[in-house]
Amino acid sequence: MEITAQLVKQLRDKTGAGMMDCKKALIEANGDIASAEEYLRKKGLMDAKKKSTRTAADGLVAVAVSDDRQTASIVELNSETDFVARNEKFQELASELAKIALKNEDVLSEEFPSGKTAKEEIEHLVSLVGENITFRRAKKVHVDMGLIATYVHSAVQPNMGKIGVLVALEPEGACCECCSNPEKRERAMEAVTELGKKLAMHIAAANPTYLCSKCVPQEAIDKEKEIALAQAKEVGRPADVAAKIAEGRAKKYIEETAFMEQIFVMDGKTKVKDVIEKFNKDNGVHIKVSSYTKFVLGEGIEKTATNFAEEVASFMK
Repeated sequence: MEITAQLVKQLRDKTGAGMMDCKKALIEANGDIASAEEYLRKKGLMDAKKKSTRTAADGLVAVAVSDDRQTASIVELNSETDFVARNEKFQELASELAKIALKNEDVLSEEFPSGKTAKEEIEHLVSLVGENITFRRAKKVHVDMGLIATYVHSAVQPNMGKIGVLVALEPEGACCECCSNPEKRERAMEAVTELGKKLAMHIAAANPTYLCSKCVPQEAIDKEKEIALAQAKEVGRPADVAAKIAEGRAKKYIEETAFMEQIFVMDGKTKVKDVIEKFNKDNGVHIKVSSYTKFVLGEGIEKTATNFAEEVASFMK
């Protein structure tokens, strides 16, 4: 397979590795991006801090919550520029789409108050601003008991910004002490709402991949061990030492990617699962996080590369 300049650039953007290292990795992997990325990790050549996705599209992420807080929605509406994203009509459109998603995630066919479908409203706004506008995705979350907490980061207006998070909090196990006492229940729900917002802020900052340690696929853990063993072998570590390094890497991977195992960003020392356990004890409730949803504006969308030829021409000879 021909290793093109664009392919090298794609791997470089994804991993942060050097241009020549990326080219070599692609040659070894016969042009397969995933295999080339694994090759770079095994060789210890990948920048661990480099994001695997790029925020390469403008627009807004918007959320909406029902009055009882038991249903919430989150949508992403993309524009070509931040200038259009700050347009009042664009923001009104994003807000209305989020409200529609409370009823139906398939929002494009739903009717606006104007009588037009969501798709027609988007097409109309495109004609007004002269810029492409794309509805990308929507997610609706519902709990029969408990509530949905929300957080929007880099908000330009209430409930819309660059990152949106929904956290579903539900009762776990036995009925809480406050269930039979309306006054206690109201106070408890206020406290749960505040906790939920903090947990949502943590998710926005820490970017977990899985909900808990049991949710981490064994395949992912085994892959981390394999990579750690390959790296240890590369630098000549003894087999027993390499095995311990691999186990340590697997444990660290779980602690970094599983939400419940992460260190709570609010205090920098307590695991999230322990924060929730203490909250339950202090407030006489039995609350668990049953799910979370996070939308990052433009995540996974790449803009067309510009002046790329000059950047890599010398490496492709």
